[in-house]
Amino acid sequence: MNVVNKNEGPKIEYSVTGNIISFRDEIMLNLSKYERDDTNHIDICADSMGCLVCGTAAGLRYVAEIDIPARTYIETPVENPEEGEPATRLEPVPFDIDKCTLTLWDLEV
Repeated sequence: MNVVNKNEGPKIEYSVTGNIISFRDEIMLNLSKYERDDTNHIDICADSMGCLVCGTAAGLRYVAEIDIPARTYIETPVENPEEGEPATRLEPVPFDIDKCTLTLWDLEV
């Protein structure tokens, strides 16, 4: 996973196990479940009490952002028995967390 420090200062504790990222043992996300055909962006914010939430709203402050690239496919030629012409089967490439980007924000901003 690519990690970017957005600004200076202390960052949220996180751990990565396989495809799962966990923030302070409060929020755990299996990033492979969020992979789509388009890029996907997940905001992790803290409310006024310091509790973590996914998404943004008034009064929340950023602690992290996760960017998941679009799913890629392998094209495999197959014979199309109905048409007699070649066709293509798309098989998704297995999810790779190393292609994701985690952006960490200063906790004291």
